[in-house]
Amino acid sequence: MIELLRLSARNLLRYKRRTLLTCMLITVGVFSLLLFVSMAGSFRSIMIDTITDSMLGHLQIHRRGYVSSIENLPLTLNLDSDRVKEVENILNDLDGVAAYSMRVKLGANLSNFKETTNIRLNGVDPDMEDRTCPGLRGRIINGGDEGPLVKRNHMLVPQLLARGMDIGVGDTVVLVASNKDGSVNGITVEVQAVIEGVTGPGGRDGYLHIDDARNLLRMEEPEVSEIVVRLDDRRKLASSAGEIQRALSGYRDGRNQDFYEVHTWDRLSPFSNIAGMIDILVYSINIVLVCIVMISVMNVMIMAVYERVREIGTLSAMGTPSRRILGLFLTEGSLLGILGSVTGTLLTLAALYIMNIYPISFGFGRQVLELKPQIEPATIPAVFIMVLAVSLLASLQPAWKAARMKPVDALRHV
Repeated sequence: MIELLRLSARNLLRYKRRTLLTCMLITVGVFSLLLFVSMAGSFRSIMIDTITDSMLGHLQIHRRGYVSSIENLPLTLNLDSDRVKEVENILNDLDGVAAYSMRVKLGANLSNFKETTNIRLNGVDPDMEDRTCPGLRGRIINGGDEGPLVKRNHMLVPQLLARGMDIGVGDTVVLVASNKDGSVNGITVEVQAVIEGVTGPGGRDGYLHIDDARNLLRMEEPEVSEIVVRLDDRRKLASSAGEIQRALSGYRDGRNQDFYEVHTWDRLSPFSNIAGMIDILVYSINIVLVCIVMISVMNVMIMAVYERVREIGTLSAMGTPSRRILGLFLTEGSLLGILGSVTGTLLTLAALYIMNIYPISFGFGRQVLELKPQIEPATIPAVFIMVLAVSLLASLQPAWKAARMKPVDALRHV
């Protein structure tokens, strides 16, 4: 085997310029792929963290049928206090759950005593919401960012409505809503802060204390619309969601169906479609790399066979087995792939090191996010194996041709 590697390396060095150009082409392909994968993956991770930390959490628990009717914010599908305790007991016993928060969601009318508009309200417990969605404070534009996230008899007004209705911090507004029985109630609150919509300028979601939301709806007992869960490790989202769903599957409704539904963030946000497109782009770049490596290696090996016909004939005439000739050319193709992969990987790691020292910054609303690309440890060996496999595949046809060449015909070749 060592002798085969030595002969293959010597043959490649006989054609230094062609070998160098081929290795450079493979290097560029590997470098481009790894850099794109690391940057796309980091951007995807940043956006997911921004959305989950600011609004959705990693997963949410609802009563069955709530999410399918969520545009209407149905109050009849809230969880009563007994059901909430059931879920709390399960979440407290599960490993991997970092925090959870109770929310009461409702539609209401917001009035500044001059004009009225509709608003979506999220009644939250300030401490629980801070632990579950720590990025929510980062969306505050004007107002106190210290103390409780939202105080009693106060609210966070979305920027869109604050501008349209000329509402500022410290102003008094009226909230009017109908409860599940159809009766109308109103409360007066003070604007604690103006908050930016995480999904863009069209957000109409405001926040108030969960006790104020229950007071507005005249709840006789502390009901909850949804329970938002934050995990210790987002990468374990699928397994954690499955574990929670299995733990809740023992609770059934009157029709013997699961009473609870568990929804991960990607089932609740349209950004999951963008994340899916990023994955498709990564697969597309993989295909491009495969084409680059295959064309490069195959071209070199075909030329090598063509230029060394008499040499191949001499080896065959001397009694060299066909499998050894086959192995010689396969090894040469593999060495090209290995050299290109190693060089491309080293260049990528150097580029990533520099990009982490001088990160790329971009704005997401008021927040300035820094893109510090990281590459998954499993990505490098996966790319290396893919390039090696493609190099072997590209070398197979020329190597097979060389191994089956008849000595008499090869020696007569001019």
